[in-house]
Amino acid sequence: MNAIIYTTNTGSTEHYAKLLAQKTGLPVYSLAEAKKRVFAGAEVIYLGWIMAGSVKGYAEAAKRYQVRTVCGVGMGQTGTQTDNTRKKSAISADIPLFTLQGNFDVKKLHGVYRLMMEIMVKTAGKGLAEKKDRTPEEDDMLDMMLHGGERVKEENLGAVLDWYNTQR
Repeated sequence: MNAIIYTTNTGSTEHYAKLLAQKTGLPVYSLAEAKKRVFAGAEVIYLGWIMAGSVKGYAEAAKRYQVRTVCGVGMGQTGTQTDNTRKKSAISADIPLFTLQGNFDVKKLHGVYRLMMEIMVKTAGKGLAEKKDRTPEEDDMLDMMLHGGERVKEENLGAVLDWYNTQR
């Protein structure tokens, strides 16, 4: 493995990438930095933020590098929504995919993403709030939508680190 490469919007993915770098000893670069510093064809771990079920930046990274695993960072709880994310991002079945719960603060989003999430919070948040038999995951999602939340945790990287340690 040559590097960890990430794309972030509000900082959660960058935070996870840097935590992963500390644990693995691999260098870490944003996708923009990597284009100048990591040779094409390098074996990488890619982390990207999830928007509408798709891992941002993955397609671009996969064209340039040998992506060995993908970590998608979103609002859903760690380890959930992998099938949908894999399908929407066109991540082949032979590439491990991990989902990690990130932080949420609509004020940190930029441009169209902020507008989209404000609408999503109003519509999906209202639907969740009115739902009578919410699951614990739905309660957590509603809490994040209404109050924001800090969810980046080192322990969320456990499965990723287990995978990494089997590759060495």
